[in-house]
Amino acid sequence: MTNNAVAQAVKDHAQSVPLDQIDVSHPDLWVSDSHWPYFERLRREDPVHYCRESLFGPYWSITKYNDIMAVDTNHKVFSSEAALGGILIDDQTPELTMPNFISMDPPKHDAQRKAISPAVSPTNLEKLEPLIRERAGKILDELPRGEVFDWVDRVSIELTSQMLATLFDFPFERRRKLTEWSDLATMTPGPDMPVKTYEEKFARAAEVLEAFTALWNERVNVPPRGDFISMMAHSEAYRNMSPHAFLGNVILLIVGGNDTTRNTITGSMFALNQNPDQYQKLRDNPSLIPSMVSETIRWQTPLAHMRRTTLEDIEFGGKLIKKGEKVVMWYVSGNRDEEVIENPNAYIIDRERPRNHMSFGYGIHRCVGNRLAELQLKIVWEEILRRFPVIEVVGEPERVPSSFVKGYKNLPVRIPN
Repeated sequence: MTNNAVAQAVKDHAQSVPLDQIDVSHPDLWVSDSHWPYFERLRREDPVHYCRESLFGPYWSITKYNDIMAVDTNHKVFSSEAALGGILIDDQTPELTMPNFISMDPPKHDAQRKAISPAVSPTNLEKLEPLIRERAGKILDELPRGEVFDWVDRVSIELTSQMLATLFDFPFERRRKLTEWSDLATMTPGPDMPVKTYEEKFARAAEVLEAFTALWNERVNVPPRGDFISMMAHSEAYRNMSPHAFLGNVILLIVGGNDTTRNTITGSMFALNQNPDQYQKLRDNPSLIPSMVSETIRWQTPLAHMRRTTLEDIEFGGKLIKKGEKVVMWYVSGNRDEEVIENPNAYIIDRERPRNHMSFGYGIHRCVGNRLAELQLKIVWEEILRRFPVIEVVGEPERVPSSFVKGYKNLPVRIPN
């Protein structure tokens, strides 16, 4: 069956399957990139949708832009608390729950977020910019010419792991451990996965805790510095944390600093190759890079969803959502909402309002490192355009089997001689 025939078959199934049987969380839809027609139907016919059976139990899907914003900005009804389920669609048992500030409601959330935010403040980003540029240039200069290589490994992972090592002041030579731990944290265990059970996943997380506890113990006894661990060690908001809570916050910062930027760097290369007119437009006018970065963040939506749990019964979108039920905000669907974003399935690098997307969330949980992500993407494309007339994608990407991280395992590319 050809690719077009497969796509048509998926589209036909999405239109014909009974609404109550649609489960947009299934990993198969994400690894095959075939979730789009299901979301289109939900937005059109059932924008607040209840799925009774899934790998992750029953859940509500919120699929339209304005509805997602309404949930995301109402933490008094829609809770992020780890003890209630946290921010992911897949529930974990209470003993395996790792609280962190994104999985908290105010006021504790506010104090912990504020304590680490100076690391990604505009002043600190200004200091980091020359270092990011130097590293991006070195990574690009070492790429092979005339042969196929994996863009994810050689560029996306390398740049983000170097940046993470700097933000944590983590041993630079061990930076790939941060990528490994990020992948572990967002992985849904299963028979075909590197970890089979949540217990095994948590056991492997002990390595993360051991490494960062050593860094904490080292930094709590010296004057404060500008890295995440030092800021946590010298903050009242993080004092007397349990090991679970410390591990949860470290993993949050690793995932936040890794997955979003890494997958958008890859997504930008893939999107520009899929849309050669836009790639040419960018080469002709490099001043469009900031706009292209925002459009890619919308088009890619590197974190596909966030989850909340209701604190009380609420009528929402004509449906009754009961107290304690799981509500999933599908950012990936909101970013393709035809009623808010014109021609949303198209990749247009000079959109009139390119930052009109929800990939960073809204309200109190809006991504704390969003400006750093944009800065890294901007710099890497400035350096790419200085060096290479074109970089060619020469095969289909392999995607991550996850309805949370919308990412890539690899992307084969070639730089012509």
